[in-house]
Amino acid sequence: MEKFLIVLLFLSSFCFAQKTENDAIKESIENLFTGMKNADTVMIKSVFADNAILQTITKSDAVKTEKLQDFLSSFSKLSKNDADEKIKFEAIHVDGNLASVFTPYEFYYKGKFSHCGANSFQLVKQNNVWKIQYLIDTRRTNCNK
Repeated sequence: MEKFLIVLLFLSSFCFAQKTENDAIKESIENLFTGMKNADTVMIKSVFADNAILQTITKSDAVKTEKLQDFLSSFSKLSKNDADEKIKFEAIHVDGNLASVFTPYEFYYKGKFSHCGANSFQLVKQNNVWKIQYLIDTRRTNCNK
């Protein structure tokens, strides 16, 4: 009986230590913001699919598309801790190799509040790794603080 309990304890700890799909998805997105905060363009690029699309809904309600290379270039000019985007995972939906994630955020530049909004991510699982295929966000200065 004692051996059975030890084996059961070992197996249960192994099962709980396994990373869930939601954990893996969150990790990919968190790596984006860690890369941004560290001005690490290699890390930032690593979380995106090769043909990723990045868009922003502007103040005039237009949709602006940004090339991934331009996005990376903007962070290559920053110093560590210049850009700090604080997110909250509000919703994660998964269907096979597709995930949709919604994260409200506040963005700080050099320690000062800059803007807020929400990110909507579409991720695809490629070679067992979750990559950001599509990112669209809103940007506001009025955040009802």
